[in-house]
Amino acid sequence: MLWVLRKGRWALVLTALFSSLVLPQDRVQLCAACHGPDGNSENPQVPSIAGQPKLFIENQLILFREELRKSDQMLPVVKGLKDPEIIKLAEHFSKLPAKGMETGPANAVLMKAGLEKARVLRCGICHLADYRGQNQIPRLASQREAYLDAEMRAYRDGKRTGGDTIMAATLYGVADADLRALAHYLSRSSVRSPAR
Repeated sequence: MLWVLRKGRWALVLTALFSSLVLPQDRVQLCAACHGPDGNSENPQVPSIAGQPKLFIENQLILFREELRKSDQMLPVVKGLKDPEIIKLAEHFSKLPAKGMETGPANAVLMKAGLEKARVLRCGICHLADYRGQNQIPRLASQREAYLDAEMRAYRDGKRTGGDTIMAATLYGVADADLRALAHYLSRSSVRSPAR
């Protein structure tokens, strides 16, 4: 009888271990409700998370969970998430291919102005030359235009919580028109290689 109890305990431990290694589909579906079924958002105000660097996704989920980055939409989703779940979600979405979701034609004037502003601001230093992102630095290429515009304004205006001071300093004083052009350009840039 003692052997059966021990065997049962091991079964319980092994079940707990293996179930912690599997990403619950309800969590993925919860993310997909806003960020798109494949992590590419169909809502212009919601970021695409497919192809984002794993470490970036992990950091953002922790910032939301700990309420260091404020979001009324994200808090109920991440509240109570354990670190292993965060790691699995980040692994899942970082492996999905990023797709450009902007359907309108590129504006040649905005593309040229955005490219020039990206060079002046040296966006490619941290976000890499093709803006695919790396480590804790997000992918900007193929991100939603309206989302990029709003987030860059929030950084510039000191309203973005959970952000770093480098972005706030980089965008300080940048005109709305320049941010609009930069968002247009980045949203239509394609990722040439996977995030690191």
